[in-house]
Amino acid sequence: MKNHIKSIDHEGIRKILLTHDKRVIFEKTNIVPDEKNLREELEQSLGLDNVSQKSVLGLDIYQYSSYGEFEQMLIPFLFKTMLSSTIDLCIDNHPFIFQNYSKERIEKNFISTGDGGFLIFDTPLHSLLFASNYAIVLRIYNAFHFFPRLRKIIGGISTRYAITYDKVYSYDDNFYGRAIINNARILSRDNLNRCLIDEHVHRWFTVNIDGMENLQVITIDDVSHIHEFSNYSSLPLATSSDKIFGRESSRREGIINSDILKIGKIKAKETDINIYNLHLQVSLSLVNNDDDSQKKIVTVSLGNLNTSGI
Repeated sequence: MKNHIKSIDHEGIRKILLTHDKRVIFEKTNIVPDEKNLREELEQSLGLDNVSQKSVLGLDIYQYSSYGEFEQMLIPFLFKTMLSSTIDLCIDNHPFIFQNYSKERIEKNFISTGDGGFLIFDTPLHSLLFASNYAIVLRIYNAFHFFPRLRKIIGGISTRYAITYDKVYSYDDNFYGRAIINNARILSRDNLNRCLIDEHVHRWFTVNIDGMENLQVITIDDVSHIHEFSNYSSLPLATSSDKIFGRESSRREGIINSDILKIGKIKAKETDINIYNLHLQVSLSLVNNDDDSQKKIVTVSLGNLNTSGI
């Protein structure tokens, strides 16, 4: 599996242009040039076929602009803090699935928008688990368990989610690609605080676990047999447990309910993309890292059941 993100070399493209093109040209008679040789070399250099597919998770704090100016100044700090806690939860709760990730790698592959951002992962399952753990952190914040005095100052917040799966590449320390573009379009079209996924994500889960409805019954052993995880080390399976996917299916903890419904289409590059509304109920047992005696089981919903169009 291609774990790397294709990087476009600025100097490489510039050298090709200097060989086959001219930066500026002024002639008495304008002639449309033949670009065939330039196109062929650019296509070979860019290697579009080698651009791997990545899953993008979009998070957006709903109606950020409606908060007061003082609260708006604090929300980026709050979001970054919640993001950091979510990263820790993912690495601790899912040692097999997130074994190739470090806190630094996740943070490096994050595109901030101030009131949210986009995270880049290898598979839609990584995106889904990150969204689920973030929803847990968000709930304990809103319930006055996470910086309760800051919660009183800022007030409650809600987040809308989008998960896409398509090509992503990097250029000049930034990330681009259809997965990011489509994700931003989906988020911008939603005003109901849902968790929306594109048809490529829906297809990935259909191919690998026979549909998203099976998220509530699959085990960590089932996950380990997904093609993208076939080259992962099996050591975490023997030494650690996954907090959502147990060794046996259970409805007491983990994903206890999963609903998926097609709700509409968006147009991207003259192509219609089907959009689905995902609703999960996730139950996790949490321990206060500052005081191990404090434990709590929290059940949250990721997304909601509102099926109005997009």
